[in-house]
Amino acid sequence: MEILVIRHGQSVADLEDRHEGRADFEITESGCRQAKCAGRWIKDHYEIDIILSSPLKRAAKTAEFISEETGIDIIFDDELMEWNNGLLAGLYRSEANEKFPMPKGGRNPHDEFAQSESYINFRARAEMFWSKFIHKYEEEENKTRICIVSHGGMINMLFRRFMMLPVNTDSYISTGDTGIHLWKVSGNERRIIFLNKQEHLLKLNE
Repeated sequence: MEILVIRHGQSVADLEDRHEGRADFEITESGCRQAKCAGRWIKDHYEIDIILSSPLKRAAKTAEFISEETGIDIIFDDELMEWNNGLLAGLYRSEANEKFPMPKGGRNPHDEFAQSESYINFRARAEMFWSKFIHKYEEEENKTRICIVSHGGMINMLFRRFMMLPVNTDSYISTGDTGIHLWKVSGNERRIIFLNKQEHLLKLNE
């Protein structure tokens, strides 16, 4: 089974330098164009069987553009939502630094700093999604390539689960606006085909 994992397009919060997380900002006009280009690129290069998406607006709208281009239906899943960042959601980063300065030594995995989801609970949510996802789709012969639309933080958590990394790992992957990853699962084998592909954005001005 192959899994295309896609981050949403540019959001209003990206432009305004705000903490996003569970703050439900729309994507920008540029983000819409990015998502449309991503959808066309996927249609031209990969046949997908289903789209799973976070219901937050920036991801949902991105998934809708991909759906329009590919003709594939979307299933929304709350477990694909971004990290619940509590009181930080929607704040300008400068404002958040004043109101909620980072604890000395940084956050611990169990911290619920500023009423946020702890990193342990965030990882557990990704684990829960992945377990149900694999159980449901790995054995379905008619579901050979699945598209997941989510957020940078959740994509990192899913990647860590995919690679079976520990909770407290410092390993990250970067995902730009509508960056696309392709991972392959075959039994116990995990294979990364590519990470953060954005060649579709070359079509933005066409």
